[in-house]
Amino acid sequence: MEKQHSFTREELLMSGRGELYGPTNAQLPLPNMLMMDRIVHISDEGGKYGKGEIIAELDITPELWFFDCHFQGDPVMPGCLGLDAMWQLVGFYLCWLGGPGKGRALGCGEVKFTGQVLPTAKKVTYKIDLKRVILRKLVMGIADATMEVDGKQIYEATDLRVGLFTSTQDF
Repeated sequence: MEKQHSFTREELLMSGRGELYGPTNAQLPLPNMLMMDRIVHISDEGGKYGKGEIIAELDITPELWFFDCHFQGDPVMPGCLGLDAMWQLVGFYLCWLGGPGKGRALGCGEVKFTGQVLPTAKKVTYKIDLKRVILRKLVMGIADATMEVDGKQIYEATDLRVGLFTSTQDF
């Protein structure tokens, strides 16, 4: 069966409810923590390292929940939400490949913020390049990622690590 290579917001919400890959496997968070509106491309080939890539987007509107509280009079998207979106996408990728278990962020190498997302922006684009994918007893993805706002790169993260765990009891 051919793998799906793009996902709508409704399909991402299905993942958050455990309806896409099953309730015992990795799920994206539901709103408000779901930090993407669609995955426009996902592949187990290509990318900077030839191990796979993901491109996802988030539509920006002044009504997004974080602009009201971060910060009053100086609204800006929290940098940690962009970083979390990158981890969310690596975990989704592992599940998309058929890896079992629930996703957990395991860390990253370096993170650089060189810009900001303001309420006047239109679109955030996440680009994930898989560096290493392990699908054995250990299920883990390691990736580099960037985040753009309206075509300008503003975040960069290296060695994002996400694992899938069939039991999170002792995690």
